[in-house]
Amino acid sequence: VQLVESGGGLVQPGGSLRLSCTASGFTFSSYAMNWYRQAPGKEREWVARITSTGDSRNYAASAKGRFTISRDNAKNTVYLQMNSLKPEDTAVYYCNVNDIYLRSYWGQGTQVTVSS
Repeated sequence: VQLVESGGGLVQPGGSLRLSCTASGFTFSSYAMNWYRQAPGKEREWVARITSTGDSRNYAASAKGRFTISRDNAKNTVYLQMNSLKPEDTAVYYCNVNDIYLRSYWGQGTQVTVSS
């Protein structure tokens, strides 16, 4: 299993970013996918989840209304569109998948910094 995130960067408050996570090594279209984030000095926290078919999405309270998770099963890619970004969104963002044995796989993360 390999997960590779991209799309992070430096953005001003109120700006937008779209993160991507490209997966390989498993049948991507069969698994729900998650985004997590970890801010400096804080625990890693769950941000959003999308089912295998994309028909159901769930968000943390901090992300609801501003972030949108989506996926393209033909491209083995899950996205996180982040709008109205705030300084408190600054974190390393990770995509995640759990297999049928509940083993958890992570990408290397992509840094998002929201600052003026």
